[in-house]
Amino acid sequence: MGFIGFLVGFPALVAIAQLFIKDEGTRSVVTKVAAAVTAVAAIVTAIVFFGQAETRLRVSGEWLSTAVLIAEVALCVVIFYLCCKAHRVWIGLLSVLQTALTVWFELAHKHGIFVWSDFVIDKFTIIMLLIIGVIGSAITVYALGYMKDFHAHDHHVADRRPFFFFVMYIFLAAMFALVLSNNLMFMYFFWEVTSVCSFLLIGYTRTKEAERNSFRALWLNLLGGLAFCLAIITLGLSTGFVELERMVFLGRTGADVVLPAALLVFAGLTKAAQMPFSRWLLGAMVAPTPTSALLHSSTMVKAGVFLIIKLAPVLGDNSAGLLAMMAGGMTFLFASFAAISQSNGKKVLAYSTISNLGLIVCCAGIGTFEAAWTAIMLVIFHAVAKSLMFLSVGTAEHHVGSRDIEDFDGLFSEMPQLAVCMSIGICGMFLAPFGMLISKWAAMKAFIDSGHAVLMLVLVFGSSATFFFWTKWLGKITAIVAGKRNIERTVHKEEWFVLKGLAAATVLVCIAFPVISFGAVTPYLGQLYTGTMEVISRSNMIIMAFMVILLVVLPLVAFGRGGNKKMVHVNLAGENQGDDLTFRGSMDIPVPVSLRNWYMEDYFGEKRMLVLGSVLSGVLIVLIFAALLGGVINVF
Repeated sequence: MGFIGFLVGFPALVAIAQLFIKDEGTRSVVTKVAAAVTAVAAIVTAIVFFGQAETRLRVSGEWLSTAVLIAEVALCVVIFYLCCKAHRVWIGLLSVLQTALTVWFELAHKHGIFVWSDFVIDKFTIIMLLIIGVIGSAITVYALGYMKDFHAHDHHVADRRPFFFFVMYIFLAAMFALVLSNNLMFMYFFWEVTSVCSFLLIGYTRTKEAERNSFRALWLNLLGGLAFCLAIITLGLSTGFVELERMVFLGRTGADVVLPAALLVFAGLTKAAQMPFSRWLLGAMVAPTPTSALLHSSTMVKAGVFLIIKLAPVLGDNSAGLLAMMAGGMTFLFASFAAISQSNGKKVLAYSTISNLGLIVCCAGIGTFEAAWTAIMLVIFHAVAKSLMFLSVGTAEHHVGSRDIEDFDGLFSEMPQLAVCMSIGICGMFLAPFGMLISKWAAMKAFIDSGHAVLMLVLVFGSSATFFFWTKWLGKITAIVAGKRNIERTVHKEEWFVLKGLAAATVLVCIAFPVISFGAVTPYLGQLYTGTMEVISRSNMIIMAFMVILLVVLPLVAFGRGGNKKMVHVNLAGENQGDDLTFRGSMDIPVPVSLRNWYMEDYFGEKRMLVLGSVLSGVLIVLIFAALLGGVINVF
């Protein structure tokens, strides 16, 4: 219990301290020390518990349950006040409704509900602890330099950095508690805390757009919170338990837990920004880049897929599994298509995130050993590579003056180290033999073995779109444009430390693919599915790991060789003006050099893809719950 208390309590204490720090130097020291301690605590916890198959912990007495219930009511009061202040009372009423249901269930049925273990630490939990503790902490360090530049560029935004860092550390504390919780009542509370934190971070700038998007994120996540609350009540009244682990066990032994599972999947879909709920994550782009990285890579959206993957053994050929499979599959497909038409770097990353989370949800919905293995591996690779990409775009935006990919001409000449970091992140997302593409190979195998031919087509077309937009981006930033001056000397050392660390982590995680699989993922799933299997053979994994090493080592060996190089002027679409940046066009007018991509907006326009995906997913959700509720009513 001491490890759990420290992992949750330390970031919470740091958060409170951040509120009172006004001096920039003090904030820098406190944040760096706190990030180091948090990361080390996560690593030590992983080491201590890794050798154990599973560790269950129960808090004696009812003091923690009472404290959580009081905190839930307090959180509801805060939400309702903020909603009333912004004249959005109906959103506040949604919070009041689910809090009232929770209080009623706790007080009226607490003596009929028994909890065997409040917290569980298994190998999947350890993986999530490392993602939150290491990547999440790194993002807070990156935020030190970024937020300084952010307020230097945006003078109209009030400098509320103490509040910003306060919310970020509360976010980390809540995520630690969420993934450790086995008691669904506890998980539900921390689930709601992350929703409120995302609302506060998205609305940080207090502009009209930020306020609108923050409240959209709040009400959609509260909708998922209501489904979570109903799942707890349904499960508790039907089985007498409110534990996630026991729910999975009962489902595996034949008990009917489809309705609560479907409600929890619905909650996961909202948190993971799956269609038709994806607009809240797209709206989160108005927030400072560290917020985007925190929401998209290591925390908020990962809570949704974490829950659905935990439910994987009771999904599959039932309504809950169909909900996850089809909603995730359609989100993967349409979000990938939508990303093709985007030139805004953060929007491409947002759609890519929604798309990859859709594939993870789809795999979890199949419910087989192979598919669950694939889902967990996708979570790991996506967390590292995508956080690197978001932070790279944030740094580029402050120094290039734009987050538009079309303005990244000559990035390799202007910011060579950043271009390398960004290239590693892109390769990690789509290029063989990096982990994301290998995981998609495993997804293909899982779809074929489970007999889902339609999902196979979804994977093929969605992955083709993914290949298209990542290749465009990679080609853009690696093109050499002569005459550009190096401007990356002004990048803060905190930013470099995190960017280069995440770049190294992206490569190392891919090299450690076999170790992660056979040391953590396979043993975890072996307990749930009473047996293990090789999704990708050990020999193939080792070969791919060596391929990654060669891809990294060979460029380093060749770097700087070749002696004196002859520099020649670039051939342009007219007479080169001598600076390699402009050429003489028609009517003797100087024309700047530009490299432009193809976005096919007429075919893959954002609005069209969102409407199609949201309508299809929305209809699916309505039909599935209509069938489920119809079956429940018929029982009575």
